[in-house]
Amino acid sequence: MDTATAPQRRVPRPRADALRNRERIVAAAREMFVEYGPDVPLDEVARRAGVGNATVYRHFADRAELVRQVVLSVTDRVAAHAEQGMATADADEGAAFGALRTFVHAAAEERIGAMCPMLSADFDPFHPDLLDARERLEQSIEGLMERAREAGQLRTDIAVGDLMVALSQLTRPLPGTACPNMDRFIHRHLQLFLDGLMAPARSELPGAAATLEDLRQN
Repeated sequence: MDTATAPQRRVPRPRADALRNRERIVAAAREMFVEYGPDVPLDEVARRAGVGNATVYRHFADRAELVRQVVLSVTDRVAAHAEQGMATADADEGAAFGALRTFVHAAAEERIGAMCPMLSADFDPFHPDLLDARERLEQSIEGLMERAREAGQLRTDIAVGDLMVALSQLTRPLPGTACPNMDRFIHRHLQLFLDGLMAPARSELPGAAATLEDLRQN
């Protein structure tokens, strides 16, 4: 048969309900990884997502794949917020630090602390999808910070790593903590942290600025 006239095989699209289940599972896993760490039982993830255990394994072959998808989801969404911040700063230089402030609070809402599994010993940080997502995230955050520096609104002695460390520490409670309702303090403490980033600096920071390469080596 002539290949030009041969019928094309149609690749079936995922059903809408299947996509919704997948999104629910990733969202539930994100919250539970933040609260309890990446070793939380998958049965508990399924229960919080409102799906059966079989549904989880139908979408994700194993825990490692689910963790990777959670990290990808958070990374992509946080990068999109940083890119929006850059667009805001480009449109109005005077709004550069305000755009950075908005980004930080948005990243907290996205549960950026869920990316902490990237630092675990049994997690593969070199998966091609993760490398691409991480590069996008790093470039967008650095771009946003650079705009605030150029506007004279961000102190010059910090780097992307400093921002990421603070975000992770301030948005991720200790696994299994017995302290209830700690989330209500997150944005208050982030605001205090952001005030300390504004130029002119009110003190000299000890040590060197933390880069993302520093974080990857620790």
